Amino acid sequence: MPTIHYILKDGTTRAVDAKIGASVMETAIRGNVRGIDAECGGCCSCATCHVYVDDAFLELLPPPDDMESALLDAVASERQPSSRLSCQLNVSAALDGLTVRVPDTQV
Repeated sequence: MPTIHYILKDGTTRAVDAKIGASVMETAIRGNVRGIDAECGGCCSCATCHVYVDDAFLELLPPPDDMESALLDAVASERQPSSRLSCQLNVSAALDGLTVRVPDTQV
């Protein structure tokens, strides 16, 4: 089972075991990770699951599609090259150890 590491706003890290095929957002919600609000429930319409992906994992992910990219343009915290919506990141064995940083705010 892959493990996702969430770096919280206070700098602490939460490690959560993820199910293959689940999203990074679903894994955060199941693991009670604070700071990932996921107001739309994962349907890519609110951007409250914004995270910063560790550079070591960026090449393992498909690029954001047009809808995700448009939402990332309107996130509350600064959009960075590593910005992604965690609802659009599906867990695979290759993502074991994935580290994402929760932004300072989602709203």
